[in-house]
Amino acid sequence: MAVGIFDSGLGGLTVYDAVAKRLPDLPLVYLGDNANAPYGVRDSDDIYNLTTAATQRLFDAGCDLVILACNTASAAALRRMQEGWVPPGKRVLGVFVPLIEALTEREWGDNSPPREVAVKHVALFATPATVRSRAFQRELAFRAVGVDVEAQACGGVVDAIEDGDFILAEALVRSHVDALKRKMPEPDAAMLGCTHYPLMAEVFQDALGADVKVFSQANLVAESLAHYLDRRPEMIGKGTQSQFLTTGDPKKVSSRATQFLKHSITFTAA
Repeated sequence: MAVGIFDSGLGGLTVYDAVAKRLPDLPLVYLGDNANAPYGVRDSDDIYNLTTAATQRLFDAGCDLVILACNTASAAALRRMQEGWVPPGKRVLGVFVPLIEALTEREWGDNSPPREVAVKHVALFATPATVRSRAFQRELAFRAVGVDVEAQACGGVVDAIEDGDFILAEALVRSHVDALKRKMPEPDAAMLGCTHYPLMAEVFQDALGADVKVFSQANLVAESLAHYLDRRPEMIGKGTQSQFLTTGDPKKVSSRATQFLKHSITFTAA
């Protein structure tokens, strides 16, 4: 029975791939809003409207649980959706939670007061909309004190990855890391706050240096989802087959997705 995974484009395929490997018997419905990507340069109302429309499409496909495998959507729309839009019996989860769990070494259900954690200086690389939302800092503050977060808006990286131009993407990543290090010369850890960025994780690590621990979301989200479904098996929806849906050109998106994951994927129109 299916769980939905949504992203504004193809970056969420990194989460899809990790979840499929961790939970190989779980059908997944992936929806990429490629016609409207990227989200990172849109305003919050626009992101909210696009995200709710996509999530409803996944509910219609038989998914009771939807993962917003898009940091921009998680940052700009998730809280508003959870407070007043998500229908009874449905659940929408974001991708910040597993990242902050890993950084702070605290379970999400741990409601004890914020405390000091091992890391003190954290670099956050994300889209402009995610950086503007300050959602990462807000959620982190509920669990940790004394952590200095320096955010770098990585304009252009998602577009380059979506276009398959990894030479440009690498150049942009190195430029953004240089800009971050001018503001925070010696970060302890770096958070890749966009699900496209695991595709460039080695470049981030090389540019930051071996001493910086780089946290990437895909495997963390997959492990967190596995634990969540152990506790809440009733949230596995009624769908029984994996599907790949797109609001864009299915042929073009299928070709790009196949390049991403190194195996054939066929998208159909959403």
